Amino acid sequence: MSIRLHNTLSRQKTEFVPVVPGKVGMYVCGVTQYDSAHIGHGRMIVVYGAIVGYLRRKGYEVTYVCNHTDVDDKIIDRAREKARDPMELAEFFINEYEQDVDAMRILKPDIEPRATEHIPEIIDLVSTLIDKGYAYEADGDVYFDIEKFDGYGKLSGQDLSELEAGGRVEPSPKKRNPLDFGLWKASKPGEPAWDSPWGTGRPGWHIECSAMSMKYLGSTFDIHTGGPELIFPHHENEVAQSECATGKPFAKYWMHHGTLDFAGDKMSKSIGNVITIRDFLAEHPPEVLKFIYLRHHYRSPIKFSDQAVREAETALERLYSTLAEATEIAAGSPPALPKGDPDEPVASRIRGLPELFDEAMDDDFNTAQAIAHVFELVRVLNQYIAEVRESPTKRARGILAAAVQAIRGVGEPISLFQEEPQQFLMELAEKRGRQLQIQEEDIVRLIAERAEARDNRNYRRADEIRSYLLSQGVVLEDKAGGTTWRLASE
Repeated sequence: MSIRLHNTLSRQKTEFVPVVPGKVGMYVCGVTQYDSAHIGHGRMIVVYGAIVGYLRRKGYEVTYVCNHTDVDDKIIDRAREKARDPMELAEFFINEYEQDVDAMRILKPDIEPRATEHIPEIIDLVSTLIDKGYAYEADGDVYFDIEKFDGYGKLSGQDLSELEAGGRVEPSPKKRNPLDFGLWKASKPGEPAWDSPWGTGRPGWHIECSAMSMKYLGSTFDIHTGGPELIFPHHENEVAQSECATGKPFAKYWMHHGTLDFAGDKMSKSIGNVITIRDFLAEHPPEVLKFIYLRHHYRSPIKFSDQAVREAETALERLYSTLAEATEIAAGSPPALPKGDPDEPVASRIRGLPELFDEAMDDDFNTAQAIAHVFELVRVLNQYIAEVRESPTKRARGILAAAVQAIRGVGEPISLFQEEPQQFLMELAEKRGRQLQIQEEDIVRLIAERAEARDNRNYRRADEIRSYLLSQGVVLEDKAGGTTWRLASE
């Protein structure tokens, strides 16, 4: 089955046909590096990394580019507030961002270009637009003349006559039209600046992405992505300047992910509802954040809340507990899916998972449906484990090993379900324990005390310990090999 995706440009779902058969060029508008990366940025890097991973699963050779904006008004303004050098400030947050991405354990871009490393390409692109009559110089600034491009507004679907300057569209008496946008900005005291044919200055925000994407992916490439707030003016301006410079279509497909909302408000620093990636990871395993993103369709809004976090933790605890027990029972047996009764129902479910997963992902990268198929298999597996737990046969061990392999196999391209089960459960318990004001060492100590009490037939004390731990959100499970513990489901 071929992949179908929703194209912002056409406003409909269409079959994905790459520019070059077998190859995909994908550009993600990255972060403007003036502050710590927040969980809204996290959705971007997880979602598009998962899409790249799935495209590779389908056999495509993908070039994945995600830029760093390291010179921009926001960076300069923040540096001025903090009395720091703008370039040094950007470098600090780029390094912090890279640490956050590494901590998330996700697929990283092949190329991460910086705007300041591509000044020659930017100047060449601006010069081309001036030479072709699409841009004009005014006292050291250079502006794109939107009235020269008949297709302006085709990506956002807005009528040029109804558009008003907004967002990062800056008013200036130098402009011929209020919606003309800056390609090059004349230098001001204390700002980063480079020599150009129009005097010293720096690039405008929009021109950076056109120059970098076309350098690494060509004049026409496959997929351009970003958040919905970028459709206008940023991506609209990219289309205009790029197609006027080359005379060719720019990106064939445009993808935009949904918003991340807090109680009905979009996450925003201005209203103080921002959670940084590193602050979240200090309290929760990275798998939890990735799961929250991917259990929603990438175009759907996410209502972020404590409840959403608890639900994700509970779901992942259930999945990893199943993987842990299946792995323990399999005891190193090779995966095997024999046909025939009595195990055919579960074996057929395992065999069918990759196809169901791919069907969901082929339909506009529907990770929500793909993950639902995984959890349906987990439900069936739990029933099967209950049947074979006490006396597993060689056949049962092979089936459980195959189940673990299947779940981890479909999760690999989207960077989910790859953790070692016991390690994940311990990390989850440790971080939840921190929230519940009980440490892992205290849980282990109490379990040992309870075991001693039971050995001494002090069942009252044993029950007191179980009840206390349950009040702290810790459930004890007595098994043949000893007592284990897990977090209570919400």
